[in-house]
Amino acid sequence: MADLYVSWSDYNRTIEQLAVKIYQSNWHFNQIVCLARGGLRVGDVLSRIYKQPLAILSTSSYAGAGKQTRGKLVFARSLTMTTPEIGSHILLVDDLVDSGVTLQQTIPWLHENFGDRIQEIRTAVLWYKACSVIVPDYYVDYLPDNPWIHQPFEHYEKIDPAELAASHESASVTK
Repeated sequence: MADLYVSWSDYNRTIEQLAVKIYQSNWHFNQIVCLARGGLRVGDVLSRIYKQPLAILSTSSYAGAGKQTRGKLVFARSLTMTTPEIGSHILLVDDLVDSGVTLQQTIPWLHENFGDRIQEIRTAVLWYKACSVIVPDYYVDYLPDNPWIHQPFEHYEKIDPAELAASHESASVTK
């Protein structure tokens, strides 16, 4: 199982491919809920393309060195949104389904917290791994070998603010 390395251009193109798949399904939704952190960029772009409100639900389940060890899923206490009510037809967005536990547990969390306002929830991700316990409604790439995916923004997790400042100072001195 080789790791999958994704460039910014590949990442952006994959989000656009996801948007097209959703469009081609003819399904209409009136709310996007993205799972932070991985689904933030995907949700933001889809919200702009579809001109639908974006809500953010922070979840966390990875810890340890390199954030590659799956632990207990933790939900934020509330959903962050700018609309007074959640939509009735929700597109639930994340970057990928690995185990699938996050998507699987978020759907009942949304129903428990927003009750009868929600009529339908569909899920959308960029990458769907074979090891997932849930099949997303929309996805771009199916990954039968379950690779670890290295996304283009991951290098920020290893950057120290002082090192970043120093590198920018040295770059401005050489100009």
